[in-house]
Parts: sequence; C-alpha cells; structure tokens
Amino acid sequence: MAGSFFGNIFQITTWGESHGTALGVVVDGCPAGLALDADDIQTYLNRRKPGQSKISTPRKEDDAVEILSGIFEERTTGTPISMLVRNTSQHSADYGEIANCYRPGHADYTFDAKYGFRDYRGGGRSSGRETIGRVAAGAIAAKLLKEFGIELTAYTKSIGPVSIDMDKFSKQSILTTPTCMPDADASVKAEAYLADCMRNYDSAGGVIECMITGVPSGLGDPVFEKLDANLSKAVMSIGAIKAVEIGDGIEVTTHHGSENNDPFRIQNGQITKITNHAGGILGGISDGSPIVLRAYVKPTPSIFSPQKTVNKQGENIELSIKGRHDPIIVPRAVVVVESMAAITIADALLMNASAKLDHLKKIYGR
Repeated sequence: MAGSFFGNIFQITTWGESHGTALGVVVDGCPAGLALDADDIQTYLNRRKPGQSKISTPRKEDDAVEILSGIFEERTTGTPISMLVRNTSQHSADYGEIANCYRPGHADYTFDAKYGFRDYRGGGRSSGRETIGRVAAGAIAAKLLKEFGIELTAYTKSIGPVSIDMDKFSKQSILTTPTCMPDADASVKAEAYLADCMRNYDSAGGVIECMITGVPSGLGDPVFEKLDANLSKAVMSIGAIKAVEIGDGIEVTTHHGSENNDPFRIQNGQITKITNHAGGILGGISDGSPIVLRAYVKPTPSIFSPQKTVNKQGENIELSIKGRHDPIIVPRAVVVVESMAAITIADALLMNASAKLDHLKKIYGR
C-alpha cells in the first residue's frame, strides 16, 4: 500500500491496523540533540486515547508508547525514531457481521474496489486508530517547534449547532472539557446536544480550529509546496475531515478586495499586518502573522440506527452496526489536527534552511 508517509525532510511513516497487534510510526529527519523522552509523546497520546468520557468510545486502551530507536540519553540522535503502541482491547468479533457487506459512510466499499480484499475489523488502516502514529510524530514536531518559539493550539470551535464564544476563551478548558472546547459554557450545551444524539442512536460533526503562533515569515514555496496547500493536505488526510479553511476561508467569496486585503504597517521596526484575513499565509508563504486553520469534521459514520446497504452478493440489506464507537469524532481529533499541522510546519522550517545562501553560510560558518 502506497501513501503511508508524509513530509519531505521531517518525514513520517505510519503503520498498523485498528485490530492488529500494534500501531506505530517512524519519524525520519528530526535533527539530533532535541531533548525528548516517552513522557513528551505520552502527553499527546493521552489527549486522543479512547474511553475518557461519556462522549468517547468505551474501548479502553492505555495507548502507552514504546520508543524503539532514535533516542539516546533523552536526546534525539538524528536517526529514525521508531515508536510503537500496542493494541490491548480488540473486540474483533463485533465486526463479524459486516465482513460480507459495506457500512455506509466508511471505506469498506472503496477498499474492496481498490484492493479486492480488506481488513473488516474496525476498518483496518482506515480506522481512526491509525492516527496514533500521527500524534506520536506530532509530539516530536511540536517539541522541535518550541525551540523556535512556535506554538500550536487546536480546539473544538463548534459541535453541531453549538459554537464557542471567543470572549470566553480559556486554553485550560481545552484540556478539561470533554468536548475540548475552550468555552466551558458552550461545552455544557454541546454535551446536552450530544446526549440527545446518543439517545436517538445518532452522531454529530463539528469544526476544529488551530492557531499557530510564532511562525516566521518566509516558510513555504509559491507553487506546489505552498504552505497552505501542504497544511490542507496534511489535515485532509485525517479520515473524518471533509473540508479545510485557512484564514477567512470561504467567507472571502462574499468580501470586496478592499475588505479582504490585509494592510501592512511598520510596528517597532517590523513589518506587520493590521488585519489577518489571509490567516498568516500569502502566496503560499508564511507572512509572520498567526496561522489560522479550520477543519470540518463529519459525523461519526458508525451509528446504531438501522441503515440501508448492500452485501458482496449484490443484495440490498439493512444493517445495524455493533461495537464501540464515538458519538462524535471531533474532541479526539483536536490533537490529531494539531499534530499534522506541527509536522507540516516543522518540515517547512527544515526545508527553508536551504532557501538562501546566507542561511547556508551561517550553518557552515562562512
């Protein structure tokens, strides 16, 4: 299977299936000398692991990371960093009934159409558990970016009809509310909305927003390696994401140029912008303003209500899905979006080291 790696210099390759022995990732291209240990990785993995609230799947997994290579005396060595997380709570029997049919909203049919064979236990490679490798790699990327004063903050912006109030923004609430909303009041409303969904054997979607601060101007390229294009690819590669916006996104279609353009000014000797409709990226290259990214997440396709589908024999049937499933994907996907954004920015940062002759002269003391 092609397409399991991402990045140019800071490159990740994920592996494993939802109901296999383990999942993991190999991170290549991380510079030597970065202080890193298992706790740095585990902190990120704990944010996405299942079974932590009533709006999460009851599947219980420790998601404990094992670092197999690339770190010595709590420093990266510059060699590939291989990490593994074992599956310990597979209920493969829950999926026996769907081995011969296709779940609506899943990749079952398209996997069969492409490969003629699929791992029906939890979706195999198309399962949300594949994101374990992304998050482990994202923890490393985020730690690297902090060395340069770059920080990422992702959170739930909305669930169904419930949106946060930015005037009530609390970074701590992202980590303490079950919805990962930075507005505790909005979280309570969203939890009530989700309770109704669950009573009706249904699910919900929402929006994740990611703010990236401290990014210097000049990252990205103007054609096929545009920073916004690479961020969009990174986030759209997450299974449940159906749309990505940078800055004002689709709202720009209703603006005049005089409204959408961000005027420049000199402030404290630095070029800055008065507004940030562009979301921190102009012409595919970072402009030094905060990068603003939004990801639109579909409702969980695994619902307990009866659904119409077909089987491999070409018969129309009705299917009721069993097993343990999240009524909403959004809260556990917040750290996945943050991780993929971190990997993309880290890769762009390393790529940019060779953009100017002056950069290379500084590196080699010329």
